[in-house]
Amino acid sequence: MRLPSSVIASTRIGASRRPGTGSAKQSPATTRLAEIASSCCALLAMTALVLLIATPARADDVELGREVYHELCASCHGRDLVAGGGITFDLRQFPKDDFARFKSSVLNGKGRAMPAWADKVNEEDVANLWAYVKSGG
Repeated sequence: MRLPSSVIASTRIGASRRPGTGSAKQSPATTRLAEIASSCCALLAMTALVLLIATPARADDVELGREVYHELCASCHGRDLVAGGGITFDLRQFPKDDFARFKSSVLNGKGRAMPAWADKVNEEDVANLWAYVKSGG
């Protein structure tokens, strides 16, 4: 998005402060520019989340996720996402469009049913685990 030069110029003028003039008041253009910047940041964050959810996983991501899964998750959730009975969630049934819930569950745990892994996994591990779970094992 390209801003008109008048907005850019008034932003520079409105943002400047001369000594002895008291507190600087933001011009309407400066306020509007801040609103646009905030909206752009929000849009960028949403786009990144959509891309993470909607982008097909690469085979490497799935394989790395499988490795992390077998190291940390398979003892409770079973080999290839198939729980062998008990109280653990069958990860094949996990909603494929709910990365936020998946990430929260992995990082924060689920009470006494599942430990929190925030201190043992990083963002890449979580993304790879998600790729593996979305692949269906």
